[in-house]
Amino acid sequence: MAATENEPATQTAATDGGAAARTTGAPSGGAGGGTGDAPPSPGPARMPRWLPRAMVLALALYAVFQLGSWAFLQLMGLLINILIAFFIALAIEPAVGRMAARGMRRGLATFLVFFGLLVVGVGFTVLLGSMLAGQIADMVDDFPDYLDKVINWINHTFHTELSRVELQDNILRSDWLRKYVQNSATGVLDVSATVMGGLFRLLTIFLFAFYFAADGPRLRRALCSVLPPARQAEVLRAWEIAVDKTGGYLYSRGLMALISGIAHYILLEALGVSYAPALAVWVGLVSQFIPTIGTYLAGALPMLIAFTEDPWYAVWVLVFVVVYQQFENYVLQPKLTAKTVDIHPAVAFGSVIAGTALLGAVGALIAIPAVATLQAFLGAYVKRYDVTEDPRVHGHRRQGEAVLARVQRALRHRSDDTPPPDRDDA
Repeated sequence: MAATENEPATQTAATDGGAAARTTGAPSGGAGGGTGDAPPSPGPARMPRWLPRAMVLALALYAVFQLGSWAFLQLMGLLINILIAFFIALAIEPAVGRMAARGMRRGLATFLVFFGLLVVGVGFTVLLGSMLAGQIADMVDDFPDYLDKVINWINHTFHTELSRVELQDNILRSDWLRKYVQNSATGVLDVSATVMGGLFRLLTIFLFAFYFAADGPRLRRALCSVLPPARQAEVLRAWEIAVDKTGGYLYSRGLMALISGIAHYILLEALGVSYAPALAVWVGLVSQFIPTIGTYLAGALPMLIAFTEDPWYAVWVLVFVVVYQQFENYVLQPKLTAKTVDIHPAVAFGSVIAGTALLGAVGALIAIPAVATLQAFLGAYVKRYDVTEDPRVHGHRRQGEAVLARVQRALRHRSDDTPPPDRDDA
């Protein structure tokens, strides 16, 4: 009976074990080993379908990047010319706009403005060139006398026995002079090519500037036509700020150039230096429109001309240039540029250095109005708060106020820690 009752259970267990063995892929035989189905061997790995497309896309992007870099380098000169022309158009936009508002066509107004600038530039160049030509001729004629004076001073001061004839022979027989003459003779064509390239570049800049100024409204409409209305308002506002800041920069620089020219003219006329008006115009323009080093370049020429007449005159000119530069930096410039180009002197200097590093002399010229425009545009989107009246904001703190504040804080803390006195319930 016991054996009979256990047979169904045994068969059920065997059946379940075989099913489990078939399910897991293991052989259904006993420990001795029956023969079951072998597991399928893995096939060779296949490349994902997206990988070839990704490789082709990466190669295409790399090729486009290389082509764009090559094109940008080739067009760098043209892009710089267009940038200069754009800032020139922004600078003359106020004058052209006023003339157009009175009924004159913008093309004619732009032509008159450029013609006026051309007349002033050519007149200044002719005046300065005639002055330099005459002065250089006088310096060449008087050079032996100046050299004799210098040699006599050296012999008298250092007890030497130099002579002008020996110095001239040594200079004429030197190797560096022979090499310089040879390089100058071979570099005539390079100089001519450089001059022609400069004239072509100047013509390109003025043509682009003329088109930007004459077709300013059409250019703004074309730019706004591809933008939504909200973006159009921002672009027009940025354009207006750029015109105001660039025009204001030139206005303030022109006014400071006028004041500087008048001040140096008075000095040169008082000293009796020749060509005082032309030298004053040179100092005013160069010192104001060439950033950072313009002051030193402007003062070098008057010092040289004054030295040919009297060495002490050159010393007086140097002292006046240094003193006037400090007056201009700390008194005159902050008042004139407060409403036009209100940027910190350190920011202006840093922008000039950055512009020079990026675009050379062109970057130095347009750095200040560009930074002023960017600062004014971002100022409308940066939220500002009222500054608290704390002495530390002004960079100082009175010792008496600090001690009084500490005593008050200590008394307040002590009064908070003292428990309240007990009250009688009676």
